[in-house]
Amino acid sequence: MRLTQWTDFSLRVLMYCAACEHRDLPVTITEIADSHSISRSHLTKVVHQLGAHGLLETTRGRGGGMRLCKPAAEINVGAVVRQTETDFAMVECFDAKINQCTLSPQCHLKGVLQQATKSYLAVLDGVTLADLVAPMSNRAKTHKVAMPVTGKARTAPRG
Repeated sequence: MRLTQWTDFSLRVLMYCAACEHRDLPVTITEIADSHSISRSHLTKVVHQLGAHGLLETTRGRGGGMRLCKPAAEINVGAVVRQTETDFAMVECFDAKINQCTLSPQCHLKGVLQQATKSYLAVLDGVTLADLVAPMSNRAKTHKVAMPVTGKARTAPRG
């Protein structure tokens, strides 16, 4: 199974905020965009949706930014993926409206793929956002944050 870019970016935003959970200053879209080389415009839409789902609290204006609405340990990754993914139909026969497969009456692939999808989501259901990130060092709580999430440690500017 492959996650959409939307879900990937949603998880990155949430993980970044989780890594900064105890920081004095809120996280900014610019900070995450620079850290992950993602368009600010695209991240703004992702952040808006995460706020609408009750995962992020956002504040506009000077000194504004975003924070997790609840502790990272209370945010279930499986639930986030279900909220941000639009389609779990791995093959055409998952959707009766578009199914043109002539093998459907005898085929057991659909059941196997449904079981695989259930197992995939079950693994994600056993993981919280806190499980995915290490807490920030004390020094980084009020200054810059190094995010090793992308494989490179990049320092994001404040604000």
